Amino acid sequence: MSGRLIGILGGGQLGRMLALAGYPLGMRFRFLDPASDAPVRSLADHIVASYDDHLALTQFSAGLIVATYEFENVPVATARALEQHIPVFPPPQALDVAQDRLAEKRFFTQLNIPTAPFAPVADRASLDAAVTHIGLPAILKTRRLGYDGKGQILIETHSDVDHAWNALGGQPLILEGFVSFARELSILAVRGQDGAIVCYPLVENVHRNGILHRSIVPAPGLTAEVNILAETYARRVLEALDYVGVLAIELFEVEADSKGDGARLLANEMAPRVHNSGHWTIEGAVTSQFENHLRAIAGLPLGETSARGYAAMVNLIGGLPDVAMLLALPDTHLHLYDKAPRPGRKLGHVTICARDEALLAERLAVVEQYVLASTR
Repeated sequence: MSGRLIGILGGGQLGRMLALAGYPLGMRFRFLDPASDAPVRSLADHIVASYDDHLALTQFSAGLIVATYEFENVPVATARALEQHIPVFPPPQALDVAQDRLAEKRFFTQLNIPTAPFAPVADRASLDAAVTHIGLPAILKTRRLGYDGKGQILIETHSDVDHAWNALGGQPLILEGFVSFARELSILAVRGQDGAIVCYPLVENVHRNGILHRSIVPAPGLTAEVNILAETYARRVLEALDYVGVLAIELFEVEADSKGDGARLLANEMAPRVHNSGHWTIEGAVTSQFENHLRAIAGLPLGETSARGYAAMVNLIGGLPDVAMLLALPDTHLHLYDKAPRPGRKLGHVTICARDEALLAERLAVVEQYVLASTR
């Protein structure tokens, strides 16, 4: 692999961490991103152009052994165009499914992976019909784009329907039943070109204002049943798409149903890329999600995914805490993304490691105190 050139569509923090994981393996990188101030700008060759610029795509693809992407809103047409000349992993079909919430929910259903109840919404009449069918509360979402809580509105009562329609109407939408979940989990899995699959320990996630705030691994109080179920769902998706690379599936764990069945998992959405809830793997796992993604797309053997004890990850959103205070804490690791501060923007993350749950909770409480103080 020494000196082999890998192309990455998108130049955000995920691309930055992919490059940092690949350099020790002798890999080189080229990025395509329309933002001149993208976080990768100082790390590798950065082509500043739109994703549908054919001349730029030709320049981008020259000499690459493989291309990948670091966010799921890369135009599918761009990935398919590149695929005519070089391998593109994960396959563009995964992008196609993940970019449309309705297609994604139908895909999960086809694979017998349960989700919240859902219905397509094309106009006001179909919204009313969907509300009648699904019931309230429910969440009206745009089918495309939207992330970190954007592009969605909670409808709690019938009096909220007009507001939701006025805010989001006029574009393809989906209504999803509101899930009263016990907690949010995510499963990160990797599939190689040879079909080998490895999974990371299940992660417990906490969101604030629609943005991931904190991840803890292994998810506390996890049963073998839930762990096996999550891995089963991930394998179904990976194999159905002939997937190569890291895949994340966000899950809701819900309480036992009225029949007394055990805890269940509902799929919320999938991300065909490395994922925020897997950042802990850099220090907390034997092989990081970023290195394993690169191993997979380059046709190399996958690395071990077990955790090195206990870990937590806290996002730095909107502002930065006192860096010196953070770095003075034991087994605490800071990652900054070289991004200008802005409300709601992910500027970096902190990973905390420990030998047991109690020590992790103690260290995490201190870090969160510093982090929250910086965003007030």
